[in-house]
Amino acid sequence: MKIDKITTNKRKFLDILLIGDEDEKMIGRYLDASDLFVLYDEDRPAAVCAVMKTAEDIIEIKNLATYPEYRRKGYASALIDFVCNEYKGRFKTLLLGTGENIKTLCFYKKRGFVETFRVKNFFIDNYSHPIIEEGKLLTDMIYLQKSL
Repeated sequence: MKIDKITTNKRKFLDILLIGDEDEKMIGRYLDASDLFVLYDEDRPAAVCAVMKTAEDIIEIKNLATYPEYRRKGYASALIDFVCNEYKGRFKTLLLGTGENIKTLCFYKKRGFVETFRVKNFFIDNYSHPIIEEGKLLTDMIYLQKSL
């Protein structure tokens, strides 16, 4: 396993980014301004994490995704740990937003994130199609944060 920072041709990873964010237009809003990290399993991309500075002392995970065949191997956790180490000392807070999916929320909370606020109707207002996870229509964006 290795993690590389991608500085050019970030759209090369659009297929996996679309796993974490189903709307290419939304990805276009943050991808160029984000640091993109790719975790490789035997030289094959397995997971990605896009991180963007959103305030002087805050960075935000805009996209965290793993190909289905590489899930449950700890790769998303490894990327979160990597991001925390990469930005520790330069930023105070790591923020992320996600839908109301119990499995996803538990995943982040186990990694030290705490729920901070919600943006009502975010998925309805910002996506051209309904976003459904685990059979549930997502409406609000739930923000979680972790101190670095």
